[in-house]
Amino acid sequence: MKLLVCVKQVSESEAAITIDPASQWVTIGGTSAFRMNRFDECAVEAAVRIKEQFPGTCIHILSVGPERSETVIRRAIGMGADHGTHIVTPSGGFVDPSILAGWMATLREASGADLILCGAMSEDLMQGQVGPLLAECLSLPCATAVMHVKIMPTGEDVQVEREIEGGYREVVVLQLPALLTIQTGINQPRYPTLSNLLRANKLVLKTLHADGIDAPPPLQGVKQVTLPRKLREGVFLEGSTAQKAEQLITILSDRSFLA
Repeated sequence: MKLLVCVKQVSESEAAITIDPASQWVTIGGTSAFRMNRFDECAVEAAVRIKEQFPGTCIHILSVGPERSETVIRRAIGMGADHGTHIVTPSGGFVDPSILAGWMATLREASGADLILCGAMSEDLMQGQVGPLLAECLSLPCATAVMHVKIMPTGEDVQVEREIEGGYREVVVLQLPALLTIQTGINQPRYPTLSNLLRANKLVLKTLHADGIDAPPPLQGVKQVTLPRKLREGVFLEGSTAQKAEQLITILSDRSFLA
């Protein structure tokens, strides 16, 4: 089988963020403040487990982002993937998900994959659009928020359990080729092995530049990016424990939180 896994580099949640007025987007300092999107880590782990189940399976990693995004491709190879492609974009500014999907769909690895795995969403934007849009570009069946993957013995279909509202799960069978977006909790992503990391560091990645790839017109745009406004001040309670408890009960009663 040929598997394609799409991964994204995101910032650490503790990273300092500033707003760039010129690009109307956020700026994050330091390369150490970035890592692989956790949803995508689960997608890579799911692909590696399929590879272990079906010897001869080839896993290709795809990432779209600035030059520093190369590190997440090499980490995925360290986890057990085989090859990688990096579509290099400028370092700043918002990129419409439909454009990202359009770039990905032009790759030979995407059109020739038996199964494409993406994270259910990215931790920074949390839109969950790139996977389904890529499936639409490639005219593939798609299942989102997948919690269990089972390749059928014939190798022609995949059975998945997907998370739906109310804590329920839906079981669907898709004919391959197909695209799945993977939810966190489906597995525990492994750490890269030393031997795979050494191989990943020596491997020459396929590199393309977004400027040279045709893409559909954007469907979204950013008008303004601002930091959240502070709307209310906190209240610090002083005194003994009993006095603080009495003050808290009074505040909650005044705001009708207590009967």
